[in-house]
Order: sequence, then structure tokens, then C-alpha cells
Amino acid sequence: MKETKLLQAQIDKLDKKGFDLDAWKQYTVVLLSRIFGENNPKIRQIEKIEYDFSSWSLRDTSGKSAYMDTCKKLGREVIQASIDELEILGLPEIQGTSKSIPITVLTEALEEELKISEFRKIKALIGADPDAEIRKKDLLELIKTFDKGFSGNVILSILSNPSVRESLGD
Repeated sequence: MKETKLLQAQIDKLDKKGFDLDAWKQYTVVLLSRIFGENNPKIRQIEKIEYDFSSWSLRDTSGKSAYMDTCKKLGREVIQASIDELEILGLPEIQGTSKSIPITVLTEALEEELKISEFRKIKALIGADPDAEIRKKDLLELIKTFDKGFSGNVILSILSNPSVRESLGD
């Protein structure tokens, strides 16, 4: 599973020379957000990991590396728990997110296929009538006046857009 490989790589980074805790945390938060959703408690656990910059910890050189080891240990445990969860339970269904096609893709497809005046008519109809059924009827009548290949060309343009591939490709 690609998600577990990415998370395992984060665990491996904990032991690399020149480890940067803040950079590691930011990257880990991005990964966890993508895998488990932005409101997952694991993200807050990673964000809470802090290196102690108090004057006492900076004076005590023996405690400096021990404190960083504690930070790494906490990070390792959160990531390992995430890997275990994925391996046992699989990917979670993230609430409140959907794989939707960006509106810009549709807009670009329409702009490619329509004259400026036709595009403006569509925009006007979309915002015109609050009744969805009337709006659909009016849009259908307008679309029937366009070139015969219009619908197919718009669909082809949408489906060949890289954003759509990313949205539907996982």
C-alpha cells in the first residue's frame, strides 16, 4: 500500500543525520491529512510535538539529545499507529471530502468550445431562474442551438484534463 510506504519513509527520516523536526512535522501533517482527513487526531498529536527551547534544556547538554529522542519517539509512535491502522483496517472514508472535478475544468472546456456570446448566455441562464427544472429546460434549449459536436467535445475536454485524471485516478 502506497500510504504505508510514505509513512514508513517518515519513520526512516527520524534517524537521518541533520534531522529537522519542524520540516518533518509539516511533511507528516500533509501526509496524514491526505490519508486520514484534516481533522484526524493524529495530526494534532504530531503538531503537539515540540522541542523544548527553555533556558534549562539549552544549558543541560546531556538533556538536549534526550529531549529530541523523546520527540522522535512520539513521532515514531504516531506514525507506526497510522501504519498499523491502514494495514489492519484499510483506508478510512474521509467525511466531508469528495473527489470532485474543479469548476475551472468545466469552465475551460466550455470556453474552448463556445463563442464568447454563447458562453455568456450559459452563465446568464445558470444564474437566472431559481427553479432547477426551469433552468435545466432553458439550458437544454440553448445547448440544442450549438454545433452538433458541442456536447461530445466538452465531455472529451473535461475527461482529458489532468485535474480530472488526478481526481478520479486514485
